[in-house]
Amino acid sequence: MSFVLETTEIDLGDTPIENIFINDFMPMADGTYVKVYLLGFKFAHDRDSNIEVNNETIAKHLNIPLSDVLHAWDFWEDKGIIEKISKEDGNEYDYEVKFLSLKQLCIKNNYKKISFVMNEEAVSKGYVCSEKDLIEANRIETINKMFNSIDYTMRRQLVPNEKKKVLEWMYNYNMDPDMIVKAFFYAIEKKGIRRINYVEGIIRNWYDSGITNVEALQQEMKKNDEKYYRYMRIMEYLGYGKKSPTEGQMKVIDKWFDEYGFSLDIVLKACENTNKTSNPSINYIDGILSSWYTKDIKNVDEIEEKDKKPEKIHPNENREYSKATSKPVKTRFHNFEQRSSKYTSDELEEIARRKREEYYSKAKGE
Repeated sequence: MSFVLETTEIDLGDTPIENIFINDFMPMADGTYVKVYLLGFKFAHDRDSNIEVNNETIAKHLNIPLSDVLHAWDFWEDKGIIEKISKEDGNEYDYEVKFLSLKQLCIKNNYKKISFVMNEEAVSKGYVCSEKDLIEANRIETINKMFNSIDYTMRRQLVPNEKKKVLEWMYNYNMDPDMIVKAFFYAIEKKGIRRINYVEGIIRNWYDSGITNVEALQQEMKKNDEKYYRYMRIMEYLGYGKKSPTEGQMKVIDKWFDEYGFSLDIVLKACENTNKTSNPSINYIDGILSSWYTKDIKNVDEIEEKDKKPEKIHPNENREYSKATSKPVKTRFHNFEQRSSKYTSDELEEIARRKREEYYSKAKGE
């Protein structure tokens, strides 16, 4: 005797998503990254051994490039809510994704928000960061990375009071660390202003405009600041995530648009070739685009036509080609007229017989 449940042809199941993800992680992420996480979580929850799922499956299901899927897992791993478990085959792009329990992370303090203790005065004026809050914040990996990125952009280290202000912005303006880093980059690299108050003004404007995540910022920059939008999209395509380009990288990127006259579509097409290398970089893309520029490629449609690799000739075909096309080299021996061509085969045989007889006669006489 056995018990069997009928399975439905249509997937009518449920996938439980923790509210911590919806409330705390989803607002800070790009929409594509959220889709990848949810679909991957759904496949993990199904636990159907008959279904084989990998990154290519997710890319096809969502109709997005494979690079977007890989970037999504890098993003969620950086946030500490998944683990990438490498396989024994040594392929760094072939790995298992382990979804961590967000409730358990809260219990273990692996994911820990800054504890904001506010008195009545602070409630009316907004959050004011204390020394204790600053110490606790520095223990959080994402906050620590944010301060390091800001120090690099500022070309100096922030002093404690400046760090307190940054933490206050995060709470009062509901800003993700990535947004804070991008505000500093925009103020310094785009506007040439290094004042902390100016950066706060940028963040306040973004907050008032409802721009509180990177995806919304990209859309805003696409409309109002095309050059900064290019930087963001290219760095994202190359897998740098929230990292801002250096001054040298910006000069190279500007060359692609100002000197070469390429569109963003053709530059992003070149960035797709980073899947073929384990160490993508701006210089790698520059080599591709410089080659396309010399071949007078103007748009994406001309890439396949003008960027063809020379066909290789098979070794055997090469030898046959050489035999057919090479001219024989003549020497003085080719000008020698052979006397044997004047006689028939019988006459030649008779001459040879007489020569033999003469030879034997001379031998006996000696």
